[in-house]
Amino acid sequence: MGTRSDQEQPAHEAEPAYGFRRRLETVHRADRRDPTAGACGDEVVIDDSWRIVVGPGADAVVHHAATDLSDYFSTSMSLTLPIVEEAAIDGRSAAADGPAIILATASGMPGLLPVGIADRGYLINVEPRRIVVCGATGRGTAQACYHLEDRINLRGAPFLSPGTQTREPLFEPRMTHSGWGLDTFPDAYLNQIAHAGMDSILVFATGPDRTPDAFTHRQPSRHSPGQLRDFNELVDRCAGFGLDVYLYAYFHGARPVHPDDPDADAFFDRTYGALFESCPRAKGIVLVGESVEFPSLDPSTNGRLRLDPAPDGLPSGKPLPGWWPCTDFPQWVTKVRDACRRYNAEAEIIFWTYNWGWAPEEERLRLVERLPQDVVLQATFEMFEPVEHDGVRSVCVDYTASFVGPGGYFASEAAAASRRGMALYSMVNTGGLTWDLGVVPYQPIPQRWSQRHAAVLAAKRDWGLTGLMESHHYGWWPSFVSELAKWAYWSTSPDPEELLAAIATRDFGTGAQDALAGWRLWSEAAGDHVPSDGDQYGPLRIGPAYPLTLFSKPALPISDDAMFGDLIVRIPYQPDHRNTVPATANARRITAEIAALERMIARWEAGAGLVERAAAAAPAHRQEAAAELTRLGRFIACCLRTTLHTKQWWRLRAQLLVTADVAAAEALVTALAAVGEAEAVNAQAAIPLVEADSRLGWEPSMDYVGDADHIRWKLAHLRHALEHELPAFRATLRI
Repeated sequence: MGTRSDQEQPAHEAEPAYGFRRRLETVHRADRRDPTAGACGDEVVIDDSWRIVVGPGADAVVHHAATDLSDYFSTSMSLTLPIVEEAAIDGRSAAADGPAIILATASGMPGLLPVGIADRGYLINVEPRRIVVCGATGRGTAQACYHLEDRINLRGAPFLSPGTQTREPLFEPRMTHSGWGLDTFPDAYLNQIAHAGMDSILVFATGPDRTPDAFTHRQPSRHSPGQLRDFNELVDRCAGFGLDVYLYAYFHGARPVHPDDPDADAFFDRTYGALFESCPRAKGIVLVGESVEFPSLDPSTNGRLRLDPAPDGLPSGKPLPGWWPCTDFPQWVTKVRDACRRYNAEAEIIFWTYNWGWAPEEERLRLVERLPQDVVLQATFEMFEPVEHDGVRSVCVDYTASFVGPGGYFASEAAAASRRGMALYSMVNTGGLTWDLGVVPYQPIPQRWSQRHAAVLAAKRDWGLTGLMESHHYGWWPSFVSELAKWAYWSTSPDPEELLAAIATRDFGTGAQDALAGWRLWSEAAGDHVPSDGDQYGPLRIGPAYPLTLFSKPALPISDDAMFGDLIVRIPYQPDHRNTVPATANARRITAEIAALERMIARWEAGAGLVERAAAAAPAHRQEAAAELTRLGRFIACCLRTTLHTKQWWRLRAQLLVTADVAAAEALVTALAAVGEAEAVNAQAAIPLVEADSRLGWEPSMDYVGDADHIRWKLAHLRHALEHELPAFRATLRI
């Protein structure tokens, strides 16, 4: 790796590696109460005279909710509310001994909730001396408590408007992978997930109690069983927070058999069935083509597994089975369903069509029509959509916020599922992050996310969308954009613009208008550039740590513990890795992308200036959170500049290698040096940002690949290119 430059002047306090996890484990922040706030009108004021009351038959989730709510008042509102048990609670007698927040479920207060309300639905009734919190189940009671926290946080004080409110979730499940560490879920992080309104977690599974490790990917021919986990222990802990566990099947390299093979039943039982035999309370299983590839007999495919070489070494022109809507996938899904439900009759079987959204609609819908009706169809919301800009066509090759959605691929399959009466889920990324940026916790583009939320809600109305996957291996981070998702995905929620204005006022005080204007510029900038496959596997993946290469091909230093390692980072840069959906040729498109990125950077940096001005006006108790957001904004600007410089460098290098005119070649060498020096300044500017915030430069499946050490490594290779490779090439021009 590179070494620290003597010119670096860190005017910041460095956060140690993985220090961000302490923030993820801080469920209740101490900066929530506005010391200047006073009650208005008929607001109910909660003070130290109040208690939290639970009945003697309350379940574990309600008891957790009571403890959590008491901790919230203590940590965030500086109030002490004791928890007491009462033999009978009817909502009125409990308040006789003093004002009380009464936690109950529908079974303890019959007739209070509407018939048929969802399990996590609830009612909150606020009166001057009592607040009744009643959930359809314990999970609903917990969500009601978290909603009380949300309301008080927006108000900045323990003041609540009187009245009755009934709410229920609009989507179930809402699933997320871990943003603490891949497949790792400490209790405090599970609590964060529950507070965000999500109801499920996702865990990769290579077998019973096994998750993938780096060895699985780097030496697939010597397939590793993966890391040992206790799935049942995880299910138990999640249940205490009102969360379910979904297993994400990851049998890549396991040499599966075809459903027609004589030993197929035994194979499916000892792989998929075994997951539920060992962990029967897992809620369901997610199946995706590339992770569960099988030797299909569909003549449209080459019939091989990813690891099988072509006999003659020539490409067949046909896709691998994991990347095509194979005619025998319905047989395969049926075998998986039967094996899993042998041990859990209610197991959800989620079939995700992620890998072949590019395929002809006729082929995709033929598969949907033949799937078992009792499995869940999952389609990605925005992928594979062609987007016209600057006179070229780009394609949304993977998860992106550059296109709001829904895309044509999703819409076609959603309509087909609706016609068949199949349950429909979608990968929507509304946890707050996409593949547009690889080493940040979330994308602070709230108005853009609100547009996605509205589109997702429309898909519920139009096609019956019921369940969401909100993040993949890059995990989830609590932020103000995930607050927006929580409000949007529950009934009786405020207008998104009004809600965002309230959040801005809470977080920035008199700087709220600047914050809103800056966020809008960031949100608009998100639509300026459609990242190519090369971008998402290149500079946008690791940001300012991405090297500009001339002739050398440096190997990215990676952690031995990283699941993906450098598998999803490609060096040197190429504009496209694949073109499953036709896009404009690289030579034309990259010129348009440079113009789009220049426009995007100008808009993003203008937004960053407004957010920084807003942060300067933020109240004292919110200064730390405001500084965290401004660092994120500046770091994203560095990532975008690295991407711009990478494209400029690639184009100049390509021209240089085919230019015979000496004077023109000399000019290209000079231009390359200028781009390289500009990127050196940009990368240097990112170092204090990643040192101040240990989450910047890290990603759960890759570990640290964009931190200060990796940026210095990149700078060392850049200096080698500028000071050795370019001068050596220039010398050859005169020979």
